[in-house]
Amino acid sequence: MNKAKRILIVDDEEVNRELLEAFVTSLGHEAETACDGMEAIAKIKLDFDLVLMDIMMPGMDGYETTRQIRKDQDYGELPIIMTTALTNKYDRLRAVEAGANDYISKPVEKNELRVRMTSLLKLKEAQDALKRHKAELEEKVRKRTEQLRKSLEISIEAERQTHEAHIETINRLVVAAEYKDEDTANHIKRMSNYSALLARRLHLPSNEPEIIRLASPMHDVGKIGTPDNILFKPGKHTPEEWEIMKQHATFGGRILNGSSSELLQAGEIIALSHHEEWDGSGYPKGLAGEKIPLFGRICAVADVFDALTSKRPYKEAFSIDKSLDIMKEGRGKHFEPRLLDLFLENLDEVLVIQEEYRDG
Repeated sequence: MNKAKRILIVDDEEVNRELLEAFVTSLGHEAETACDGMEAIAKIKLDFDLVLMDIMMPGMDGYETTRQIRKDQDYGELPIIMTTALTNKYDRLRAVEAGANDYISKPVEKNELRVRMTSLLKLKEAQDALKRHKAELEEKVRKRTEQLRKSLEISIEAERQTHEAHIETINRLVVAAEYKDEDTANHIKRMSNYSALLARRLHLPSNEPEIIRLASPMHDVGKIGTPDNILFKPGKHTPEEWEIMKQHATFGGRILNGSSSELLQAGEIIALSHHEEWDGSGYPKGLAGEKIPLFGRICAVADVFDALTSKRPYKEAFSIDKSLDIMKEGRGKHFEPRLLDLFLENLDEVLVIQEEYRDG
């Protein structure tokens, strides 16, 4: 405690103020005086390390002055020593209740004042050091948190850009397939939203409807490998041509195979299984029932509905009623009954999607 401390002396008698000021300065500290409680409350804001407070003062006595000082949380730990000629136990208790840390009887003896002041000033110094340390830690935590927040924002933005780039790459892949068939520009939008609708109505985990919406546009990406004369043939395919046509499911699976991307993995499943049929008569593997992946079963319903209700090189668009009649005939054969029924139950929403992405 080498640094001089600032002491506020509060006493209504000048002789007492001068005596205490002389004691304080002789102990190596700086002294400031106040002649009453009002002046003390005003001066307390000048940053003191300890207050010597007389009790018996006219107007606002030492008890009330101390209580007023303690009301301000900034001075809750400021040491206050009360000085008075009163010596009974009741007065001491009142001093403590008002918020005083110690009590000295008048006439004040210099050595006693030194001992009591030194003890409280050491405590105040330790408390101040703890506050400074706490403030320094809080500032370090604030700066560290700010740095972490900035790093997190950068990381989130990088993740967002990576995800968007990933989706864009998938879209570009789908666009490449669209160049092979100009009639499918809105087909993939309708089909993917039909599929997502079914996934939501099945109450699949919250991320899966979005996965199927983003992955289902890749269902026919294998058509990149289908010869144009077969893909665009206006009439019925020969058995040989049909076998070549069916290979697009396998081609799609090969194109999307081996990726660590959840979307591309889902796209591979859909490409390989959306032409499988519930009774096992589909292709390329002839899977039946629940051996067909759920995403493939969902996309089969969505894909066929859109194919029936859309114009193709080999046919005109069928009406909604005729398309639904055809699909109902395929219940339990081409389509899983549960999924077809669910599709029909939500036909109003299906038609909203169809209108939103209607071909120009």
